[in-house]
Amino acid sequence: MLKIRIIPTLLYKNFGLVKGVGFDSWRRVGSALQSIMVYSLREVDELIFLDIAATGEGREPDYALVDDLADDCFMPLTVGGGIRSVEDVRRLLMVGADKVAINTALLARPELISEVANRFGSQCVVASIDYKANSQGKYEVYGHSGTRATGLDAVALARQVEERGAGEILLTSIERDGTMSGYDIDCLRQVCAAVRIPVIAAGGAGTPAHVLEAITAGHASAIAAASMFHFSEVTPRQVKQHLRDQGVPVRL
Repeated sequence: MLKIRIIPTLLYKNFGLVKGVGFDSWRRVGSALQSIMVYSLREVDELIFLDIAATGEGREPDYALVDDLADDCFMPLTVGGGIRSVEDVRRLLMVGADKVAINTALLARPELISEVANRFGSQCVVASIDYKANSQGKYEVYGHSGTRATGLDAVALARQVEERGAGEILLTSIERDGTMSGYDIDCLRQVCAAVRIPVIAAGGAGTPAHVLEAITAGHASAIAAASMFHFSEVTPRQVKQHLRDQGVPVRL
């Protein structure tokens, strides 16, 4: 079994980090640079940095900002928000991103996944899938920062992005985002069973026990968390220690 990755997520909007519930991210939680420096000292496995305002504002990624942040980021950095083309990805990789998270653009133009994977390799392509359970009990995909329903099924989309060359999937429950009530294990289990590439569970982490459940019951290859690290005393190392105590391989 590969070592499980613990990945803090930083949501950036209007010059600072924010967090909320159900993708309503309004609460200020500090500086991006300061958070990255702290996580570097704590030697976390990776970081995810998402500019959640870029797509809604119709602008491209902030390359200068990513360049500045990458200078103090001594771990793999995944960057998302505003990506619409292969050129956007090229510029992000040039300024220090190690991977890119593609969300709304893969819904509008699915072939972008293949284009990026063919140009730069699957290892740098993270397909970001945000979803809610609909009235029929299906897991429906949403775009534009969780504001627009697409009618697409999350499990079916996961299979498609794998076929197109994505290296991994960031699977986020909109309804559980920021609740700290635990991951959506049912959807996570279905997606992990449908694909062979790693799946990062996101949305709902509040305790190390939630993380363990996502890995053992949900079969996630990694977990992403924001509120747990912003609003509780739980640290990434404590999560890893809990996993190791339960026999889950991690990097300490």
